[in-house]
Amino acid sequence: MMKLTSMQLLQVLPLFLLLAAGGAAIAYAAQLPAPPDVGAVPSDAETTSSGLASKVIEAGSGANHPTATSNVTVHYTGWTTDGQMFDSSVTRGQPSTFPLNGVIRGWTEGVQLMVVGEKRRFWIPEELAYGGRRAPFGMLVFDVELIAIQ
Repeated sequence: MMKLTSMQLLQVLPLFLLLAAGGAAIAYAAQLPAPPDVGAVPSDAETTSSGLASKVIEAGSGANHPTATSNVTVHYTGWTTDGQMFDSSVTRGQPSTFPLNGVIRGWTEGVQLMVVGEKRRFWIPEELAYGGRRAPFGMLVFDVELIAIQ
């Protein structure tokens, strides 16, 4: 068995703590800066009749749109309108796959507007997010990249 000196222990301790925390420290350390327009819907965004606003950040190459019952694989980051990131598959380094009918209504509606390869920013009113029933409250802003439709 190998013995570590005090200096060696201090060098490996942060890695051990990171691994012990299940990677949570990575997400905290890798806070992504909020987009400059996170505070309010910009004038060049499209708004649906439900109040969901979005704009294409990067056009996709796909031709098909997911349906409300599709499973999709996405990378995403979410912020509150004060610029606080609250969730991100990007910082975890792992895209997420889920059924569109199993997420907040703003996602169900919005991701159906997308094609594979597209990156889009959504401004989701509270009624289409968590409805004031739980945090995060208020309008939420998400950058979403649609990777695949299953």
